[in-house]
Amino acid sequence: MRAGSRLMAVPLAAALLCTAAGSAAAGPPGDDDATFGVVSLNAWHGGTQVDDGVAKTEAFVRSSGADVFGMQETEGTLADELAGRLGWHSYQTGDVALLSRYPIVERFQSRVGVGARLQLDDGRQAVVWTVHLNYTPYGPYDACFDHMTPQQILDREESSGRVDEIRETLEKMAPQIEQARAGGAPVFLTGDFNAPSHLDWTGAAQDSHCGYTVQWPTSVAVAEAGLADSFREANADPVATPGNTWSPVYPKHDGSTGADEPQDRIDFVHHAGSARTVSSTAEVRGEPAPVPDHAGNEWPTDHAAVVSFFSW
Repeated sequence: MRAGSRLMAVPLAAALLCTAAGSAAAGPPGDDDATFGVVSLNAWHGGTQVDDGVAKTEAFVRSSGADVFGMQETEGTLADELAGRLGWHSYQTGDVALLSRYPIVERFQSRVGVGARLQLDDGRQAVVWTVHLNYTPYGPYDACFDHMTPQQILDREESSGRVDEIRETLEKMAPQIEQARAGGAPVFLTGDFNAPSHLDWTGAAQDSHCGYTVQWPTSVAVAEAGLADSFREANADPVATPGNTWSPVYPKHDGSTGADEPQDRIDFVHHAGSARTVSSTAEVRGEPAPVPDHAGNEWPTDHAAVVSFFSW
């Protein structure tokens, strides 16, 4: 969620959604058995904002072919419920959670995130974190609606709490990142940052961002900590492939009405260590209707999911 969302409670429909059978990985492009799938997914208030939202979220997990989901807005129960349905493993605290095909052998926590060490079937391990950063003030509004200067925007970012939040998480991750870069278990950081990336708001792409170039400090901090942005590794040109994750149901500021909503990439899958990015996409299923006509959407959330596959 980011500032300006208009959230609506939606009753669950009685109809049962048919889901993909089984829980075996469908896999990414190609047939590399060593490939590991990581997803960042904002669940939009635990899947409650569309009819049969939990079942639709389950259907996406099953069909994605991914192995671990970093989730936000889980409402304290969604990941555990999905783990029970799938026969997977979960680490659920507050509105953030990890949902994993593989057993969790160690757990970590920061103010706005959780992490886990996973034990893969072949003896390898992976460390995965997810975070949900503060949503207000929202930088693209400062730029596109309020026409602030770049320095004013950066000052507001610093005061938002997001920079302190990501730095605190990165400090807890630092030993794991160091070990990953020395050949240990690879590390992955997923999350809804509620802020764009400096890799997107470039001079070449400024026409897509209200004429601005901004070095967004949350993404800069992640890069300086030694983590790479998998989506931009797989899709280097932000003009050709913007990868926007906010928002498939807010084309306008109020959903279907109001000013054009700034469309941006605020959800991420970062990584460090020996894992190599094979592919990364921003995914939405079906053709979501905008708010307030979203109740019947196949896609259960107001964000696109980031789906990245790795091999190592």
